[in-house]
Amino acid sequence: MLKSLYLGMFMLVSSFAFSQTVVDIIVNSPDHNTLETAVVQAELAATLSGDGPFTVFAPTDAAFDLLDANVLSDLLADPTGDLARILLYHVLGSEVKEADLNNGQSVTTVLGQNITVTLNADGAFVNGAKISVTDLQGTNGVVHVLDAVILPPNATVVDVIVNSPNHNTLETAVIAADLAATLSSDGPFTVFAPTDAAFALLDADVLSDLLADPTGNLAKILTYHVLSGEVLSSTLMDGQTATTVLGQGLTVTINADGVFINDAKVSVTDIRTFNGVVHVLDAVILPPAATVVDVIVNSPNHTTLETAVTQAGLVGALSGDGPFTVFAPTDAAFALLDADVLSDLLADPTGDLAKILTYHVVNAEVLSSTLTDGQTATTLLGQGIEVTINTDGVFINNAKVSATDIRTF
Repeated sequence: MLKSLYLGMFMLVSSFAFSQTVVDIIVNSPDHNTLETAVVQAELAATLSGDGPFTVFAPTDAAFDLLDANVLSDLLADPTGDLARILLYHVLGSEVKEADLNNGQSVTTVLGQNITVTLNADGAFVNGAKISVTDLQGTNGVVHVLDAVILPPNATVVDVIVNSPNHNTLETAVIAADLAATLSSDGPFTVFAPTDAAFALLDADVLSDLLADPTGNLAKILTYHVLSGEVLSSTLMDGQTATTVLGQGLTVTINADGVFINDAKVSVTDIRTFNGVVHVLDAVILPPAATVVDVIVNSPNHTTLETAVTQAGLVGALSGDGPFTVFAPTDAAFALLDADVLSDLLADPTGDLAKILTYHVVNAEVLSSTLTDGQTATTLLGQGIEVTINTDGVFINNAKVSATDIRTF
């Protein structure tokens, strides 16, 4: 393949001047100003200046000009989001030179999604973009120049799981637990994804029981592997804790042996998608067998409710098998009560206070997805409550639901 004479001579002279990383090649190229801006704003310059090796398919300024101006403007306005994902779709985590390219070859990018190589009489192409210059050698990899920007499919965290050859059990579990639609929504999500080998470490009877009750304990375990928000490996710190979608915390450990979530080792990081990121685990992490009382006790926003439940003698009952659905007023909600009324209730905790508290509990697990406007339910007190759903949100009687589906065992 012929190389651009100008760029070839430029890179040859530059290589004698100083040692260049793949980032230096981009920065020093007169034809990659937009890519340089994008890499810097996406905070990828340091990563791509690391040891590597990397293969970068580098779209020229003319290639970026082919994008709709509004699209490019939107990408630059969110540089560490979609722009970073698109850039990572142009990078391989190994050095692949022109001689290594084969027709029909499929290669996984740093984004975690594949690109396809086509070789024909017209040249070499990646997806539909032509490689115009090859084998610009850097100290930590190689750069090939593209005449177009290649865009990844709008894959979700679910698509990553479904398309992975190592996550068949997780795919089955997510679908059976009715979580595929949720995890395909806008998010963003962070998914810690146990491999098939990780699930195989579970007792066969335990796994069988979980799959037999997919929307129950299986769903709880799966949502313990999910965070609400995109958490990249670069932001993880030793001793860090994070609250999962299940509502229970997990702990990050970083030591000489690697990165661990609880006791499960992270084997692959930062598979980014358009609604979050996937990190691969070598074990299934199991949440503590928390009860609805544990959630109340561990919440910084429910200290008054904790006091009330304890003084009303309801801890034992609500720590039982259940299942229970608790509509839990926050400290701010209790503060709206007249101070004398709250004082009188706490002075007679097993009387009116206990009645009010049991009016906030239903003897069944009621998820937010099952609530409908006008629905009624009978509480432990024996009296009914009514659900209202409108443009302002979800209400139980006249109280607004501010957080939903903090699930327990």
